[in-house]
Amino acid sequence: MECKQNVVGTRSGTSWQIDAKGVRAADGGFMIVECKRWIKNKHPQDTVGCLAYRIIDTGAIGGIVVSPLGLQEGGQKVAAAENIFEVHMDENSTRNCFVIHFLRKFMVGCTHYLSISDYASAEVVKSNGLSLKPGSSDAAPGTLGEPK
Repeated sequence: MECKQNVVGTRSGTSWQIDAKGVRAADGGFMIVECKRWIKNKHPQDTVGCLAYRIIDTGAIGGIVVSPLGLQEGGQKVAAAENIFEVHMDENSTRNCFVIHFLRKFMVGCTHYLSISDYASAEVVKSNGLSLKPGSSDAAPGTLGEPK
C-alpha cells in the first residue's frame, strides 16, 4: 500500500491525485483507493464514475472506495462493471482503532501502547544475622553502602 500521490493518466496525460494505491507484488498491477468520509449520503454514480475513469486512464486494474455509508444503487452498478470494491469503515475510525466491513467479513484493529516498569529492592544479611541496608555505615566499600 502506498500513500497519497499523483498518478499520470496514460490516455489523457493529466495528473490524478489519489488517496492511496494498492500494488500487486507479482506484476506491479495496482488498484486506486478512494477514501471519503461522507456521513450524510452514500456515493452517487457520478462519483464512482469519476473513479472508474481514473482507473481506465491510469491503467489500474481496479479500485476500492472506503466510506462509512457505501454506494448508492447507481454507484453500485458502476462499481460492479469497473472492478471497484466497497469497503465500509466506521466514520470515527483512526489509524490505530478501526472497524472495517469488506467482502462480507469484519475486521477490527486497535493499537494500544503499554508501558511496563518494575521495582526491585535487596537486603543483605550478614552471617551474624545483622541486616545491611543501602547507605548504612556497616556496608563494605563498593557494595550497598557508601564508601568508607
